[in-house]
Amino acid sequence: MQDDASEPGIARAGEAFADRRRELGIAQRELARKGIITASSLIHFEKGRGWPRERTRAALEEQVQWPAGTLAAIRAGGEIPGRAAVTTDNNLSESAMVVEITEAALVNHDVAVANLPAPTDPAFAEQVQAILANLRRIENITARAVRGTQGASAVLRSLAGVRRRYDELMIRAAAAPGATLGQRLYTARRRANLSGAEAAAALGVPPEVVSAVEADEPPPGDLRSAIEALIAELDAG
Repeated sequence: MQDDASEPGIARAGEAFADRRRELGIAQRELARKGIITASSLIHFEKGRGWPRERTRAALEEQVQWPAGTLAAIRAGGEIPGRAAVTTDNNLSESAMVVEITEAALVNHDVAVANLPAPTDPAFAEQVQAILANLRRIENITARAVRGTQGASAVLRSLAGVRRRYDELMIRAAAAPGATLGQRLYTARRRANLSGAEAAAALGVPPEVVSAVEADEPPPGDLRSAIEALIAELDAG
């Protein structure tokens, strides 16, 4: 916990988090029990007397279903999710909020990617998986916003930025010595210009299975050997 009680933005972020936590029925002791943050540190944060470290903030944001970077955006004066100012166009207000949160999250992403160790470093694989998981959460939120705001151009640009970064990092991860099956599948099908649904059809499984494998969930049954064969076939082509 980083102490910085003199900054009003911290109090604003702490209060917003506390409101959201209560809204979802999450008790302070539940977060402590999960090992995310101690009860005393959470109280300090929610009262504006302390600022959690980046990794802790990301875990807290995940617990309250906020994209990574939301707390930093609120601290900087951004809109609080669910409290967008009333305008003549509610979709416009929602779009602005999503864009602001996404942009803040992408700034954090770019910093994290810039600080990644070399691909041969044993820490690379773990760090890149965490960054990719965070990008998937951001993409899900931004994609839902696109559907809910009739494809507002600013939100579409934000979604494109998220997906471009995801694509770049997955390809980079797939080239590393410790690349996962999902990273290699994603990269092989992308290079072959196959969609996730088309790769799923080639494997004889629902598209959701390919999405899960590419998110580093273990493949069901003996699917691993079929995926390895597909990757080899696509790479050879």
